Amino acid sequence: MKKKIAVLDPKFRKEVKDLLDHMNDCIGVLYDAATRDEKTGLYNNKFFDNIMEMELEKAQRGKQKLSLVITDIDFFKKVNDTYGHVKADELLERLAKVIMKTIRKSDIPARFGGEEFVVILPETSLTKANKFCTRLKNVIHKDKILKKFGITVSGGITEYKARDTKKKMLARADKALYKAKKGGRDQFVSN
Repeated sequence: MKKKIAVLDPKFRKEVKDLLDHMNDCIGVLYDAATRDEKTGLYNNKFFDNIMEMELEKAQRGKQKLSLVITDIDFFKKVNDTYGHVKADELLERLAKVIMKTIRKSDIPARFGGEEFVVILPETSLTKANKFCTRLKNVIHKDKILKKFGITVSGGITEYKARDTKKKMLARADKALYKAKKGGRDQFVSN
């Protein structure tokens, strides 16, 4: 492509280069719109579905560890009712930033729906996933804004097992999340 552009008249070459640069910027914007949740900036559910399938395939093929975490904000309806939807959205954004600050570059966080988030932890055992969740919980507790509004999360953790599917892993993590909620909230449970 560069060779083809190089033979053009210099003035026209600059216009073509500017146009290509603009197109690349537009492609980036479109990609973000297609893969990111607009409220939190985390990946969206569709992107999560695609990446989770790829990570499962890597775990199956390479016998690599893979863990999955589902988190849910405790009593989020009460937050909405007390502070309003605008403030609740701001708190969702803040929690997303805390999650981003806590994960590794290889981890994949996504907004799963409403006030639920998922984090795919590639090459991570259940033991290491539990340590991550302890760290996340501590960071949430120390965050001044989340602390001010009493934001805590409960979560379910699971690790890839032979011949697992995305549906099976999500079901196990969701079951563990339910146990965390039923067991008093503000905790992570493994399954």
